[in-house]
Amino acid sequence: MREALVEAARARTAGEVPIGAVVVADGAVVGRAHNAPVALSDPTAHAEVLALRDAARKAGNYRLPGATLYVTLEPCAMCCGAAIQARLARVVYGAADPKAGAVQSLHRLLDDTRLNHRVAATGDVLAADSAALLREFFDRRRR
Repeated sequence: MREALVEAARARTAGEVPIGAVVVADGAVVGRAHNAPVALSDPTAHAEVLALRDAARKAGNYRLPGATLYVTLEPCAMCCGAAIQARLARVVYGAADPKAGAVQSLHRLLDDTRLNHRVAATGDVLAADSAALLREFFDRRRR
């Protein structure tokens, strides 16, 4: 999660909402990214999606069984869908997202039995650090 926080800090420096993500497989970081929808003019350029793309490109396969996605904010519905499509084993996230979170806050997509794959999830990992980055970013923006 600390590596995801480093990515979130990079997003903040780039003027993006400070969310970072890393994909870990076999104990090694195989994908990393931070939010970049503004820079890329791409509404799908969330940290999770970009990190999964990075990992899949390196693996030469869009499926990443056994991999874990670490992300600083609870993933949205789109990012949960990407985790399911990648066949991840686990998602670990920092702060909950009561407005858009699709792991537990608004929806429970990762463990929905109607879907063809389920992803284990753990939240509240370094949540205070993740939330502090977001709070500081939006406080500065409001000023």
